[in-house]
Amino acid sequence: MTLTITTLAERPELQGPMWQMPDTWPAFMAEDPVGWACYAHVPAEFPEHVLVATDGDGEVVAHAFSAPFRLEAPGRGELPGMGWDQVLLWAFADLRSGERPDTVSALDITVATGRQNEGISGRMLTALRENVRRLGITTLVAPVRPTAKHLEAESSIQEYAFRTRPDGLPHDPWLRVHARLGGTVEAVAPASMTIPGTLDQWRAWTGLPFDTSGPVDVPGALVPVHCEHERGYAVYVEPNVWVRHTV
Repeated sequence: MTLTITTLAERPELQGPMWQMPDTWPAFMAEDPVGWACYAHVPAEFPEHVLVATDGDGEVVAHAFSAPFRLEAPGRGELPGMGWDQVLLWAFADLRSGERPDTVSALDITVATGRQNEGISGRMLTALRENVRRLGITTLVAPVRPTAKHLEAESSIQEYAFRTRPDGLPHDPWLRVHARLGGTVEAVAPASMTIPGTLDQWRAWTGLPFDTSGPVDVPGALVPVHCEHERGYAVYVEPNVWVRHTV
């Protein structure tokens, strides 16, 4: 399959089609407050770190967002337990203060609806690695959302992250893609993304009743959503898996 991958800085005209590209993310995943505040600004502030893939017909079929930040800074040094949310905040804080980045974090690799299982995600990850190297940074990290974890939401993320097959590769398919490209599972980010909402909001996002306090299994969620029915809210705290790539 013909696939052309460029940065948004090289082809800014793709920004509109990129945002219009249909995807398969669960609706609630777009409701993270940090994402609301920061994610939409990534193309404007870090266009060299946004990759867009088009097929032979010129249609946008995937994009990859990433952001540079300084890991070796006071109060940092380790990949954060707050994962995706934290690196977004660090990236924009460093941009404002003029910090020189030493690390790039992947934020997401999204493939268009109907174009899964064509090997596009692996090609986007390879391109992301190459782009980080081109920009003169030697470390790419990723707070990976394991693609099969939602099938066993009650399982421990710590156990799941380091679970391997007999051949030594990770059990999870998306972690396996990272490993095959040289990535190393380093740690768990237990609170990578926090999505709070009223019960009415969660009902709208999921179509579920949210009428009982306690854990609620939500399709697409990696762990149960915690519902406080009497208090009128529910909170989803998503764990991710930190993978490090030396590029």
